[in-house]
Amino acid sequence: MIRKFIKEYGLWYLIYSLIAGLFCLTFWLYHLPLAYFINSLALNIVILLGFSLWLYIRFYSKLKQITSATVNLELTDLKMWQTPSDQAYQTIIADLKAGEAEHQLQAISQIRQLESVVKMRSHQMKVPISAISLMAQTDNLDKQEVRQQLLRLQNYLSTLLAYFKFSQHQDDFRFENISVRKVAVDLVKTYRIACLAKELSVEIEGEWQIKTDKKWLTFAISQILDNAIKYSRPQGKIILSMTQTGLTITDQGLGILPEDLPRLFEEGFTGYNGHEHQKATGFGLYMTKQILDSLELSIRITSQVGQGTSVRITKS
Repeated sequence: MIRKFIKEYGLWYLIYSLIAGLFCLTFWLYHLPLAYFINSLALNIVILLGFSLWLYIRFYSKLKQITSATVNLELTDLKMWQTPSDQAYQTIIADLKAGEAEHQLQAISQIRQLESVVKMRSHQMKVPISAISLMAQTDNLDKQEVRQQLLRLQNYLSTLLAYFKFSQHQDDFRFENISVRKVAVDLVKTYRIACLAKELSVEIEGEWQIKTDKKWLTFAISQILDNAIKYSRPQGKIILSMTQTGLTITDQGLGILPEDLPRLFEEGFTGYNGHEHQKATGFGLYMTKQILDSLELSIRITSQVGQGTSVRITKS
């Protein structure tokens, strides 16, 4: 502790010693009586020793309080922090602690959110797995039905993995010039089993060339196309129409209630259709909106109950 005290205040004692030496030199050069200087120096040393003792006690108490505050994470009892610089340091530490506490709360919230998403997706994955298991147990394996269930399982898993990647690396983008028409064609091929199961016809019109991240745009469009297939009536039609300003995906499905439209992009919101048909999770459109916002693209949904839904993706 003494070494720390000397390191803290050693410069001041060195300056004091230099000043005393200069006074001694002045007395010697001018042939002044050194007795007066020695008496004065002795008195100053006594005062200095008393002051040093007080300063050391204060330094020891202050250092002990700081150490205690570091361990116990409390700054309210630091009574020795009285100088403006000490108070400035205390303000900085308090701000750092507040920031750390907020960061911890965000981390806890994110962990709970991840747990909720994992539980939800795990529950959804049980449905196609159970369907395939039942078909296997009854020796009634229909190839088309198995492929459809596997597609559902793959979609749930892809969405879950995409959520983990996007939540951890929201700047993981690689922008390049892509053909949205080619992306649409590949997605339609991916969902052909689901379309055949409901006898849906899919039309792709036009072209849209854009510089963006292909992987994340593909995921966003896949969520919209999956919803279009999911809520389309049998033997319906889905149209993917493109221009140089954007992409429109139109279906002839159930439609969306007007009161549900403003809340479609809220996390966990399923709306009337989701509750009625038990197909929605309130997760796909939320992820789609987050991704498109990061890609600087906008999404707008219009719908009429009983007639269908139109989803428009354009540059922001």
